[in-house]
Amino acid sequence: MIFSPFKMALSKKIVVLVLLLFANFIHTEAWRRHHKFFVKEASYTRLCATKNILTVNGQFPGPTLYVHEGDTIYVKVHNNGRYNITIHWHGVKQPRNPWSDGPVYITQCPIQPGDSFNYKIIFSSEIGTLWWHAHSDWLRATVHGAIIVYPKHGRSYRFPKPHQEVPIIFGEWWKEDVREVLREFVASGGGPRNSDAYTINGQPGDLYPCSSQDTFMLNVEYGKRYLLRMVNAAMNEILFFAIANHSLTVVGADGSYTKPFTKDYVIIAPGQTLDCLLEANQKARGSYYMAARAYSTALPFDNSTTTAILNYGDSLPTTTSPLLPSLPFYNDTTAAFDFLGNLRYPDPLLFPLNKYDTRIISTISVNTLPCANASCAGPNGNRLAASMNNISFVSPFIDILEAYYYHINGVFGTRFPRVPPLFFNFTGTNLPTILLTPERATEVRVIRYNSIIEVVFQGTNLVGGLDHPMHLHGFNFYVLGWGFGNFDKKKDPKNYNLVDPPYRNTVIVPINGWAAIRFKAHNPGVWFLHCHLERHLTWGMETVFIVKDGKRAQERILPPPRHMPRC
Repeated sequence: MIFSPFKMALSKKIVVLVLLLFANFIHTEAWRRHHKFFVKEASYTRLCATKNILTVNGQFPGPTLYVHEGDTIYVKVHNNGRYNITIHWHGVKQPRNPWSDGPVYITQCPIQPGDSFNYKIIFSSEIGTLWWHAHSDWLRATVHGAIIVYPKHGRSYRFPKPHQEVPIIFGEWWKEDVREVLREFVASGGGPRNSDAYTINGQPGDLYPCSSQDTFMLNVEYGKRYLLRMVNAAMNEILFFAIANHSLTVVGADGSYTKPFTKDYVIIAPGQTLDCLLEANQKARGSYYMAARAYSTALPFDNSTTTAILNYGDSLPTTTSPLLPSLPFYNDTTAAFDFLGNLRYPDPLLFPLNKYDTRIISTISVNTLPCANASCAGPNGNRLAASMNNISFVSPFIDILEAYYYHINGVFGTRFPRVPPLFFNFTGTNLPTILLTPERATEVRVIRYNSIIEVVFQGTNLVGGLDHPMHLHGFNFYVLGWGFGNFDKKKDPKNYNLVDPPYRNTVIVPINGWAAIRFKAHNPGVWFLHCHLERHLTWGMETVFIVKDGKRAQERILPPPRHMPRC
């Protein structure tokens, strides 16, 4: 067979083109699977002042991760900052892989300055919006970002396709270095100072001084649909959010679908996410404020309002201020739980909800600890603390996962109780003073693999009642019910929603009330359970669930990576 020079040249070009396309494909796949986070300080100006903050890749908020349902990705975190740090992939269940979950001294020792760690992040059934954040000290104030989980390749959303998807990340900003705020808070023994501003996508909004120029603006077109991917990365406040003259249709929460429902406002706690459809349907066009402010049942708190602007791109310039939305009053508990009562799970239940193997009833309380010479800023000169079942958690000297996996004694105990040490009128006013002072200990609860666990969180009025967003790592759970006052184990379960309860990873327990969740312990490992208000986490409102291995190989914790950070 004879080849002409022209045909040979053409064949070479085709081969080169195929190789280039293949190389580009490999590069694209590597970009999707492998990421680098450089933790470093960067200078940012807010509220008329400039300071250095800790960031990832110099960004605040940090970079958004994009994945598909069921993907596995790797994020190598290089600590170029001055402080120890870990990163938690909030809402990612990490099946059998607690090694990359992130909470400091729970599943890993911190990444020290100058060191790095390559996180393996295993996605399973999550879909929608999740987020990542620092899980050491208060560094998550500026070290956080969104995770967008798309449907599997070839599949589409269950809701109408949006014209555009927009992350909306709520945060808090202090004029001082947040580490100094933490040091002052711990040293005083009282509550932390309030933040100086809330933020939307890192910007306080033009109701704050020196903030109008950089207010976040979302340009929309009349008749188009937008998906707002909301994350509450605030440190200490649950938030109401609304858009003037617009309603929001909730289609997802905490990385799962919901049955769609429409409201004029939403409520979102630290740790929670919401996916909401927005219809740009205002014929008047113009500009409208998007606004968020605290839902708080305790004083003091930051009562300011953060804003962003929804702007119809074809609007004529105007000198009038945008219209502000009507938000519920800061302590409107009825409005808060009216919204939450609309959340419903749209899919078949993952396991039967008409039974459980173990019920854990845990009080969640603000307490006090004695302070030398009554010199602290808490009640009666004491130091404020927090607890679950009257145990205020003490962080160990090495991480619990390492101690459990390698059978290292003396790191933690296994006597976290199934019930409170004393049953009383938890939400009353005449409370037993013996429970004001909690036990300080590192206690966990060991759980049998594949057992169905019910946890009832019971709020108390010991030092003062408050709403608590309780977050469980490694699982989503069904929120079977909630109520005010004391949980009645005979009456209240009769009113559980066993048909389509919300499916979440963070539940708001109402002030002086209770909330009941249920999950199947099919994820072996060491999993943190804690209040997502940062001050309560600092005070000790947390514990750990250790889910034992199952019998089969695929029911056991994966082996540790080769280069875990050392304490």
